[in-house]
Formats: sequence, C-alpha cells, structure tokens
Amino acid sequence: MATKSLKLLSGSPNAVSTETEIEALRMEPLPYARDRADSIETIKMVMGQLPRTELVKETDDTLHYVVSSKVMRFKDDVEFRFDDVTRQIEFRSAARLGHYDFGVNRTRMQDVSERYRRLMR
Repeated sequence: MATKSLKLLSGSPNAVSTETEIEALRMEPLPYARDRADSIETIKMVMGQLPRTELVKETDDTLHYVVSSKVMRFKDDVEFRFDDVTRQIEFRSAARLGHYDFGVNRTRMQDVSERYRRLMR
C-alpha cells in the first residue's frame, strides 16, 4: 500500500509542511499519542481551541481544517495525515491567497504542536 502524501507546497513563504524538501518551510512531524484514534482526538481537541477554525473534511487517516483570519477573513488550509507506519502526524498549513503570511502558518503550527505535546503527556 502506497503512503499518501499531503499536497505539495508551491514554494511561497506562506506555508509550512512536514513533508516538504524546502528547508525554510519545513517543520517536524508530531509523534503519535497512544494510537491513531487517540492522536486524532487529541488533534481535534487542540484545533477546537483555536478561534475561527472549522473541520471541513475527515477521513480514516486525515483531518482538514479551514482557519479564517480575524480581520480580512483570509482562509488557510490546515491538514493532518496520521501515518500508522511511522506513528507520526504529518501536517501542512498554507494560506490560500497571497505570497507572504507574516509567519502566521508557522506560528499557528508551533502553537498546535506545543498544545498537542502538552495534552499527550
């Protein structure tokens, strides 16, 4: 069975991913909690704490959220892929529009990662 991947980044500095070769846009994946189901529930708890965040699609091994900015209502896509082989959570967070996001996606995913790690202890 081939491992699915997250959508590739365009290369513009308005995104981050655990699956990119572009070092400036790369982040480290998150470890599983106990198992996939527990990891999914923990990510859902974390994302549920973020304002203007909506779960728009869920499959057995992925979650896709849309986060809207406060003032201009710009939309960012945040995707998680749960990999049972590596027992890691791969993720991607990217602005739909524009070229530069002032580090919003990286800051968000650093916050999500910190919250996730606190909850999985």
